[in-house]
Formats: sequence, structure tokens, C-alpha cells
Amino acid sequence: MSGQRVCPWWMGYFLANSLRRWVQDPEKILKPYVKEGMSVMDVGSAMGFFTLPLAKLVGDQGRVIAVDLQEKMIRSLRRRAQKAGLAGRIETRICSSTSLKIDDLADSVDVALAFAVLHEMPDSAAAILSIAQSLKGGGLFLMAEPTGHVSAEGFRQTSELALQQGFEVAAMPAIWHSHALVLRKGLS
Repeated sequence: MSGQRVCPWWMGYFLANSLRRWVQDPEKILKPYVKEGMSVMDVGSAMGFFTLPLAKLVGDQGRVIAVDLQEKMIRSLRRRAQKAGLAGRIETRICSSTSLKIDDLADSVDVALAFAVLHEMPDSAAAILSIAQSLKGGGLFLMAEPTGHVSAEGFRQTSELALQQGFEVAAMPAIWHSHALVLRKGLS
């Protein structure tokens, strides 16, 4: 989405850097929540730091929907997915600054991830509502924000927006240099 500080596309190379895995291992972060055959959405996917590991975790019968504002990020993600042999499991979408463009996914996603992206969105409440609507009842939403960009109070306010959409706190994972929550959508 397009907020005041959208990560430049070229930073995607640093974000997808293998050294980052030492401190923020995607598989370790995601494995407790993502299982084979699931439908998972990566909001703000960039070049696929989390998308590619998600595609491995969901297996041949699962799918990952990668959503990003920047076409250059999505193009790089597609190339990386093709090279890794995972392109068949990943659907890419380019969103706009005012919509995630996921209305067609209502009640179909098992797990959604928004890692270090909500603070960049001009209307994070609208994005959280779209994510909530895409999730199945009981679906999980892992939201994380970098401590260097988002204060504890800012994260609390964003968390409140999610709780107002009917989410409940399911877990509080410890992720290096991040505020993080796993939220569960109600069954009704």
C-alpha cells in the first residue's frame, strides 16, 4: 500500500537477503501456524522473503497469495519462485494504495501474514478489515511491525484496530526486533 514511507523496491534485495534468516527465520516463525494444504496470504510480500518459505510449508496442495503494491517487487518474486520451483503454488497480486484487491477471497484464507507493512499503509484499519474478511472462521492473522519503525504504543493502536474487527489474541511470538501478535478470527 502507499503510506508516507513505502519501502523502495530496491530495498527488497536487502529484505530477501539470506543473512536475515539468521535472525528472522521464516520457517521457524511460520511453521507453528501454517500446515500443508492451507491457503495463506502474504500481504506486503515484497520479493518473497516469507512467500517462498510459505509455499514450501503449504506443499503441493496449498497456495500462497502474495500481495504487494510494487510491480517490481512482484516481478522479482515471480522470478525467485520460478527458480525455486514454487511458482505453481504462488498467486501474485498487485494492490493499490487504497485497496488490497482481495475482495474475491472472502472466507477462503487459513492464515494471513502482514510483516513490517501495516505502518506503511495510509488506512491500516481498512487493510485489517480486508484481511479479516478474507480469513475463514478460526483463521489466523500474524501481524508484526519492526521496533525501529513502530513504537510499542503505535503497535498497540494497530492491535486495537484488529481486535475491533473481532480478532482475539492467539499467541505473542517473540520475533527479533519486532512487535508481533497472532490473532484468531472468530468462528461466527
